[in-house]
Order: sequence, then structure tokens, then C-alpha cells
Amino acid sequence: MKAILYPLILLFTITSLGISQQISKGQQGRFLISNATIHTVSDGDIKGDILIDGNTILAVGPALTDETAVRIDGTDKHIYPGFVDSGCRIGLAEISSVSLTQDYNELGTYTPHMEALTAVNPNSVHIPITRVNGVTTAFTYPSGGLFPGKGALIHMQGYTPEQMSAGFQGHLLNWPSSGRRHRWDKRSDEEIKKDQQKAQKKLKEFWQSVSAYAKMDNPTGYKPQLSTLSEVANGNAKLLVEVNKKEDIINAIKWVQDNKVDAIFTGVSEGWRVADSLAKYEIPVITGPILDNPSRDSDRYDAPYTNAGKMMAAGVLVAIRTNESENVRNLPFNAAFAANYGMGVDQAIKAITINPARMFGVDDQIGSIEEGKLANLFVCDGDPFEMKTRITHLFINGYNIPMENRQTYLYDEFLDRDSGNKIKN
Repeated sequence: MKAILYPLILLFTITSLGISQQISKGQQGRFLISNATIHTVSDGDIKGDILIDGNTILAVGPALTDETAVRIDGTDKHIYPGFVDSGCRIGLAEISSVSLTQDYNELGTYTPHMEALTAVNPNSVHIPITRVNGVTTAFTYPSGGLFPGKGALIHMQGYTPEQMSAGFQGHLLNWPSSGRRHRWDKRSDEEIKKDQQKAQKKLKEFWQSVSAYAKMDNPTGYKPQLSTLSEVANGNAKLLVEVNKKEDIINAIKWVQDNKVDAIFTGVSEGWRVADSLAKYEIPVITGPILDNPSRDSDRYDAPYTNAGKMMAAGVLVAIRTNESENVRNLPFNAAFAANYGMGVDQAIKAITINPARMFGVDDQIGSIEEGKLANLFVCDGDPFEMKTRITHLFINGYNIPMENRQTYLYDEFLDRDSGNKIKN
């Protein structure tokens, strides 16, 4: 029965989404946004204009003119660089209750050769919903075993995964945890300790194999698990280490130092407890979600809200993620909580723009509004951290993206609906 039911559910879902989400096409060209407050991130705020040509920001400054450009009046408006979610599963999952629509959880302990980019769905219903909230780029990643694969940085526009690619892919390591996996984890403390020690042993043995393979001049045999990670062992690629507990963070710091791994720590929910160590070893951190519960019952209610700000204050380069599949659009509000609980607005903006761009090595393309960079930006009528703020124009890779998605269509439909009463003859 299930074999018949699931395909029918999937067919119905895809058909429904296709009918309800007829998104208009974005257009590239030459655009002049004038008389706006431009929040460049890299060089403060200025009052002026932005000239876009193709996919590039051609000029930024006061009193720009171009008779050939489509003019957009930015009076009383604000322009921000597109926001970057540094960790989510957008494009890899559609409906959490339907497993057939999820393509991020690989089977097996060692699957580092799996690439999220190949599985990204450019037609995901969540992409239009996400981008109209100012999120133009996201790092989407798989999960699973110890080494679940490679995540990919993608733009929220394109017909194929290759077109969406933002030029960065990163290997992932799920650090063996010394804590409980979730609130329903019924293992005893002794069982947790044994499981963690077993996982640590697996990691040590596997990385010894990776390191040995990386040192070979002419390796023989087909060993994709080892060959794909050899670039990390040789220092030519980044490793994103998912780690959260204080003790685990300390052990992970020692491991990356001993093995000379170029690492970014992700999750890091207890980073505030060891912020000085993270800063000392110059390990960048992607943390979140900010809108979360404390990791320990003894922690203050606001521990997740203050975590990013405390690490930033200690000198850690911090980026913020949602860790979501369906609600990546809430990235600005995660950052807003971090801003209000110690990080400050300016640093919170950087945590979802230029900071992740630097971590991923694409700060020459995105993360700030500068001449020569990609035209990933949005125009809004107020503070983007406020829910009441409305985004009026959105550009991704220079495409003027229509502010449409299935939610705007539903809103328009039911805003002006008929009474439903039958007409009597």
C-alpha cells in the first residue's frame, strides 16, 4: 500500500506546487537605483545611487546618471547586500513529513564523496519564499554519518544546480558528540561515553588512512572516500566541523591543530564557554539557529541568543545560520535576536553578509555593495530585521527578481475573494 500511496502523494504535491507557483521570470539588464540609503557593509552607509549592468554592480555613488538604464526610485528606501544563510538544507528538502522529498541524509558512516550540489532542486518551492525575505545565497549541506559529504554555496536563482553555484563547496565532519543526540535519547551516561569513544576511534583510524593516501605520489585503486578528502589533508580545502558541546569543541580544536586542518566550526552552541580558545586559534564559527532553546537545563533562557555576540566580542569571526529546511526565510530574524542580545545591528548584518563571504572565500563576489561585485542586493522600506519591513526590489546575479511566491499568490487570492454564495436565477 505504501509503495502506491507515496508516489501518489508526491505526484499530488508536485502538481499542486506547479499550479500554485507560476513565478514570473527575472530579467537582467541595466538598472539605476537612485537616491537611496546604501548600506555597503564594507564602507559604511552612503546616500546615493547604484548602477547595475548585467550581473555586476557597475558603480556606487552620488548623482549617477545613465539614460539607457531602467530607473528605480530609491527615495526613502534602503539598499542592503543580499543575506547569506551559512547553513541550511534549502533545495535538498521539500516536505518534512514526506521522506521522498528529502535528499540530504546519506546512508553510511563515510560518504565524503557525496556532493549536495548535484541534488539541489532549482524548482524548490522554498526558494522564492526565501529570497523575497532578502536571502539571496545559502550554504546547503547533507547530513548523516561521520563524513556526510560536501555542502554547496548556492544563489537563489537559476535553472540548474550549476547555474546556482556560488563557487564554494566544503567538506563536512560531524564531530563525535559527548552529549545526548536529542531530548528523547534514553542512553545512559556510560553508553554515551562508550559510543563517543568508539566514534573517536573511527575518526582517528579513518583520518590516518586519509593522511596516508594524501601523501602518495601515485595512489592506485578507486578510493573516492579517501581521494576526495585528500585535498583537506593537504590543506587545499576547508573542512566544516559540526561541534556543539564545550568539551567537544576543545577536543575538536586540538584535532584540527594537530592535523593542520583548515577548519570552520559549525553549530557551536556552547561556543560562548570557550570563546577565548576559538579566538586564540583563529577558528571561524558558523552558529545557529539563534532562535533555539538552551543546550543545558542549567543555562539561562537567552544562552542561544547571546552566544554569537559573546564569541564576536572575544574576537571570533562569526556567521549565522538557520539550520532550516523550510524556514530559511527567517534568517534576518535569527540575526535580529543576536543583534538585540549583545551583537549589535552592524555586526549582526556582517554575520549574514561579509563574514560568511570571507569564510567561504567569495568576498570578492558577494557580501557587500562595491563596484565590480555581483549584483546580489535588495531594496526595502525600513530595517530588514523588522517583520513589518517590506522588500520592494530584489536582485540576484543582476536579475531583477519578481517579488512573487506561492504565499503572495495565496494572499492576493484570499484578499479579494467572493462570498461563495450561489447566484439564484
